Amino acid sequence: MAFNVFIDTEFTDFLDPQLISIGLVAESGEEFYAELPYDIKACSAFVKEAVLPLLGYAPHAEVTMEDLYGKITQWLRIIRPTNEDIFICYDYQTDWDLFYDALDGRVPPWCKRRLVADRINELLRYEYHKQNRLPEHHALNDAKANCYAFREPA
Repeated sequence: MAFNVFIDTEFTDFLDPQLISIGLVAESGEEFYAELPYDIKACSAFVKEAVLPLLGYAPHAEVTMEDLYGKITQWLRIIRPTNEDIFICYDYQTDWDLFYDALDGRVPPWCKRRLVADRINELLRYEYHKQNRLPEHHALNDAKANCYAFREPA
C-alpha cells in the first residue's frame, strides 16, 4: 500500500527559486503549512503581486529554514500509516526540488517522489478554488486543490 501526500510550494522566481512557503496535504485530510523568511528583492513581479499578499494569515506558520526539516519530518511521521510508504505527489519539478532542499537531502527512505501532473484534473482543480473561495498561488490552497483534483487512471 501507498499513501499520497500532495505538495505545493511558492518561491521567489523561476531562475533562482528560493522557498517562500510550502503546503502538504495528506489524502486523509491532514495539513501542514509553513512560511519562510525571504528576500523581497529576489522576488519576481508576479510573486510580489500574486503570492506575497496571501502570506501572513496562518497562525504559527512562520518558521526558519533550520526548523523546517524537523517540523516536516515530524508531521510526516505522525500522518504516516503504519509501515507504509508515503508518496510525495507533485505536479511541478521545482516543488520536489524545494522539498528535497528543505529536508537538506535527508528525505526519509519511506518517502517516495511521484510526479502527478498528468493525474490532476484541471477543471476539478479550478472548481475546488472557486467553490471554496480560496485564492490560487497559496501553497496550502494549491496542495488542497491538487489533492481534490487527483484521479488515478481507471
